[in-house]
Order: sequence, then structure tokens, then C-alpha cells
Amino acid sequence: MSIFRSRKAGGKKVSCLLSALACCLFCLSLPALADSPLHRGKPAKYVFLFVGDGLGIPHRQAPEAFLAAMEGKAYGDVKMTMNTFPAQGVTTTYANDRFIIGSAASATALASGFTTNIGFIGMDPNLKPVRSIAQMAKERGMKVGIVSSVSIDHATPAAFYAHQPHRSMYHEIAHDLADSGFDYFGGGGLRDPEGTRSKAPRGDALEKARRNGYTIATDRRSFEKAKPGQKLIAWNANLPDGKALPYAMDATKEDISLAEFTRKGIELLNNSRGFFMMVEGGKIDWASHANDAAATIHDTLAFDAAIDEALAFAKKHPKDTLIVVTGDHECGGMTIGFAGTKYESAHEILKNQKISFQRFEDMLADYRKSHQGKASFEDMIPLVEANFGLKFDGTGPMGLKDYEIRSLREAFVHSMAGLREKGKGESYLLYGDYDPFSIKVTHILNQKAGIAWTSYSHTGAPVITSAMGVGEEVFNGYYHQSDLGKKLLSTMGFSPRYADAAPETGEIRQAAAAGF
Repeated sequence: MSIFRSRKAGGKKVSCLLSALACCLFCLSLPALADSPLHRGKPAKYVFLFVGDGLGIPHRQAPEAFLAAMEGKAYGDVKMTMNTFPAQGVTTTYANDRFIIGSAASATALASGFTTNIGFIGMDPNLKPVRSIAQMAKERGMKVGIVSSVSIDHATPAAFYAHQPHRSMYHEIAHDLADSGFDYFGGGGLRDPEGTRSKAPRGDALEKARRNGYTIATDRRSFEKAKPGQKLIAWNANLPDGKALPYAMDATKEDISLAEFTRKGIELLNNSRGFFMMVEGGKIDWASHANDAAATIHDTLAFDAAIDEALAFAKKHPKDTLIVVTGDHECGGMTIGFAGTKYESAHEILKNQKISFQRFEDMLADYRKSHQGKASFEDMIPLVEANFGLKFDGTGPMGLKDYEIRSLREAFVHSMAGLREKGKGESYLLYGDYDPFSIKVTHILNQKAGIAWTSYSHTGAPVITSAMGVGEEVFNGYYHQSDLGKKLLSTMGFSPRYADAAPETGEIRQAAAAGF
């Protein structure tokens, strides 16, 4: 039926012609809508990709709201660096075989432009290895660095250098790292370099890395001594959980921050042929899985501080640098609003939390071990008041209501009994697979601040992608993260390809024209 109407005798024929013309124009526009634009100009020489693991849209707003409340400023007056970039896109995050994606499939899409299955590292859905942007950069003669606040063999960093059928193959991934030839790895350690959990151990991956010319730095002093020209694998001396850096709110001056690892990467990688560096804020995701708003915010701010290091470099090389910031998926179903606080917010309340949920869980584990059969809820009162600011006398904005204290008592009983359910039952819905008392304390604090969560897992919500520099304009719009991977590749003059495929002729010509 025509969308045009005419009251004149000859209007019916005109309206039909106009309808046909409109349909033709719409059909002609479909390819433009379907094909996400790529960069066709001069390739970027220095490329930074920042991946906030679990970094959804609320995760990018909550730190600003928290800082504004803390500083007595109006909402909107405080901006994180990532939110000031000129190009902003909305990115969807589904996998080939599941709507809610995991980090392995997500990172593979970002690194290669290929959509793949859950758990696959650097492989397509048929387990055929795909070439990552980092590997292409290395083939071109550029330097390459990979940085993460979690273990460097975790899913996101691994997708840039490894090809394995499952993300849990840490030993095999460590050997891929040792064989990668990349110039710099920094942040967390390796989970299984010797193969103690592998079905087919290949020997010590770190020894292989040393044979392949890598220097291994395991403390601040050796890290700071590293100079350009060295191939470096560096991690923090303190790796408290899963070979990862401490949560930002738990870190001390002796701990190396994500920003420092990024700054060192720039120092080591900077050269006349250019470089590619991927930096992951991995513990944003871990804090979000545990529904710890304060830890999430502090790790997001630490991630933004790392972006500041790239921005300082970009200001010196504005015509050659590209910085892209994205999330690989949303985590936790974080929302800025809670039924109990209605339209009100009190984000400054989160300042009362002094330690992450992980530190608190460790304290609870020690208490449980030393107080078997004689644990007392009353022992928790000074601990909670000191580390989270909640008041058991019920006074002030931090005062606990009777029903909140009852829920804490119930959670304490579960905690001391060591009860945790993996993904099922009422207990899981209440506490996930975390310590029940720790989860309940952080939930109550979050809710008083006006922040709530829907999940202990990832969600299918889209994320924001931000960009500034060479080719920034192609990152505007609405697109899937595999298209984001293609866009990123195009800014360096690359196209998606399999690991056994040679570079396309156009890539070679473009690189030559750019002086690579």
C-alpha cells in the first residue's frame, strides 16, 4: 500500500510513482546501512586498544557520578578521559553460538574481526586459527605490547597472540606467548607455565620465553630497570588472586599500577616503525561478577588513568596515533538506580568502603578457619563498620534497618558453614558463588548508594566504543564487535584473514605507501 495519498483525480498515478521511487531509494541505501564503514586513508602508526573487561555503559557513568558527589560538583561536570573522545559508537556483543558472550569469543572478534564460539581463542567457529591485529602488526615490523590487570594468559590478552580451542588451556596459551615474538607483556602473571594442569605438558613456558630472548621481571625494581631494545615479560610481585594485580582499592605503593605498565609499554615500544598495544582493565569484570560497586569504580578509574598515558603520547604524535576504548561485554547487569532509593542517589556513600570484596572474603576465610564451632555474628560488627561504614545502631544514612541486619545474620550463617552453590538454587540467586556474608554487605552498601545489579554473570547489553585520532570517524555508529575488529584492522591497513593466509595485495601496497 502506498504511503502517499492524493485527493486529486490524477494523484493516484503520481503517488504510485513516488512510492516506487521511495522503495528504490530505500533498497539502494541498504548496503550502506549494512556495511559498517572502514578506514581508507593513511594507516595509523601508533595504535592503542583499551579493553575494559565487563565495561558496560553504567560502568562508564558510575565513576563520574561518584567523583562528582565526592567533589561536590554537579553531575556531568566530571568526565573520565574515555568519555571525552570525539567518536562514540554503540557496540553489540553476541557470540556465534550464544547471545550473552564470554571474553574469549569477544576478544577474538576484537582482535581479528571474526565472530566465533564461546571459549575459542584466536579461532573461528570451525576451529580454524585466525590472525590477530597484533600478529599482523608484528609481521609488518612494528613492535607489539600486551598489558592486562589480570593474568596475561587470560582470555582477552590471549586472543591477541594465541590459538587454542578453549580459554582454560593456560599452559598451551603460555607457550603461544613464549613463541609470539611480541616485544612486551605486562601486568598479571601466568597461571600454568609448567603444565601442572595440562593433559599434555610441553615443559616450562617461562624457560622457553627466556630462550627466545625475553627478560622476566617479577618486581618493581627489575621492571623499572627495563630499557628499550629488551623483550620484556613483567608482572607485579603481589598477585593475590588468579595471578592478577590487586584490585585498585587494595593496591599499595609497592604495587605496579595499570597506568605504570602502560607507560613502560610506550617507553619500550616507541620506535620509527610504529607499534600496537592492547591494554585490558580485566578486574573491572571480576569486581562486577561479585557485584562490588566500589571495587568496580576504582578499577575503572585505574583503567582510565592508563588511557591518560596513551593520551599524553597522542598529544605528541597527533597525526599518527589512534586510541580506541571499548568494553568486551557488560558484566553484572549494573544499573544506576535501586527500588529502595527510588529517584534518589547517594554515590558518595561508596567512599565508606575501604577494601574490595576479595580482601573481605580473605578476612572471612581466616576468621572461619580460626573460629570453627565458635563463630559469632557480633565479631563481624566492628569489622563491617570499619571497612564498609555500615552502622548497626540504625542511625544516619549508613544505619542498617532491622530487615538488613536479619539478612546479614542469615548470610553469616551460610558463610561460616562454607555454603556456596554453583549456578543453581536459592542460595546462588542470593549470593552467587561468592562468600554470602561478603556479598550481602556489598549489596546493602551498593543499594544505599543507589546502585543495583541483576546478575553474577555477563549480560547481553551493548557497550560504548570511543575513539580519537587517525580514522576516529569510522568508530561512530551502531555495530557488532566483529565490525569493531574490522574497523580497527582497517585503521592499520589490514583486513581480516586466517593465520595461514598471506597479506592481501592491497594491504602490502597501503603499507608501502605509508612507509612501513
